[in-house]
Amino acid sequence: MLTNRQIFLSNLAQTSDAPLMLEMVSAEGVYMTDVNGKKYIDLISGIGVSNVGHRHPRVVDAIKDQVDKHLHVMVYGEFVQSPQVKLAEALVSTLPETLDSVYLVNSGSEAIEGAMKLAKRFTGKSKIIACKNAYHGSSHGALSLTGSESFKQNYRPLLPGINHIEFGIEEDLQQIDNETGAVVIETIQGEAGVRHVGETYWKALRKKCDETETLLILDEIQCGFGRTGKFWAFEHYNIQPDILVSAKGMGGGMPIGCFISSKKIMDVFTNNPVLGHISTFGGHPVSSAASLATLKAILDEDLLKSIENKEALFHQLLKHPKIRNVRSKGLMMAVEFESYDELKPIIDRAIELGVVTDWFLFNDHSMRIAPPLIISEEEIKDACKIILQAIDSV
Repeated sequence: MLTNRQIFLSNLAQTSDAPLMLEMVSAEGVYMTDVNGKKYIDLISGIGVSNVGHRHPRVVDAIKDQVDKHLHVMVYGEFVQSPQVKLAEALVSTLPETLDSVYLVNSGSEAIEGAMKLAKRFTGKSKIIACKNAYHGSSHGALSLTGSESFKQNYRPLLPGINHIEFGIEEDLQQIDNETGAVVIETIQGEAGVRHVGETYWKALRKKCDETETLLILDEIQCGFGRTGKFWAFEHYNIQPDILVSAKGMGGGMPIGCFISSKKIMDVFTNNPVLGHISTFGGHPVSSAASLATLKAILDEDLLKSIENKEALFHQLLKHPKIRNVRSKGLMMAVEFESYDELKPIIDRAIELGVVTDWFLFNDHSMRIAPPLIISEEEIKDACKIILQAIDSV
């Protein structure tokens, strides 16, 4: 009889020739447990997903309650479904009043696709500006926005009309002109290794978009839902987008995404053609219920209040001659080493010792740290002790 590991390699499509091959059987809070009963501290939240921890009680209860009522009943947008309605209302309550219309989808990539379509349809302009070293997803349109040629070169031709600028460089904003329909940009660059810039840049970008009638699309798939210490990362910079994209951490472990705009902009999907954007499973009732519970947990349990202190504790503890720099915005962190060849054995050893970390797609010499927001100071101390031990042991 084949083991799960053998079936994994034989029958599941692979994404690399060297998967981690950890076999987890349970997860709770910041911990995951493998088939042998070994526990691991999850310092990456399933890549930015488990913001409220694994199996948060409120999320689990919401899922169970919704399962007892109904699962899928109709494609998105036709029936009034309570989980979708309540989630949309709650999302809007966290946002500026102009962001009052939510389109629920299944993932971050799908949300980016919808946002791109919306911008083109509303403005009538097809030119899009994105950033170098940006990551917006793996579907064809989202991949076209991605700012790493090595990551997308074998899938060309991709979407035309997309130009890339340097993140945070004000001079490059001159490339935004009257033919530009949208600028798609991460509020905090994730896969580039946690890169963020100051309010001056964001004010200049907002001003340029207004002058050229260009829609500003902020990708907060990784940095939204409390990750940076604000519910939305753009709150740090006193600006607001025309379209906001979210996913990952918004589902509490369930698959969901959304793009949010004004009703004026979003209503262009209703005509010419009708059903201008459609989704069968968008806003699945179980995922929507889980997302609403996640949002309420973050706000009701005041998880944002402790983020700054937890961020500071990581900085205080992660001191080592081999650590060149620690970049962060809240609990979205990159610990920089000299090279991938130095970092990879440290990551592998940390996993052996019971801490799961990772690197970044476009910054493979930095360690990714993005733990559940519920992580305690004692758990941070335990995790950092193990990371330092891993560094010393290799």
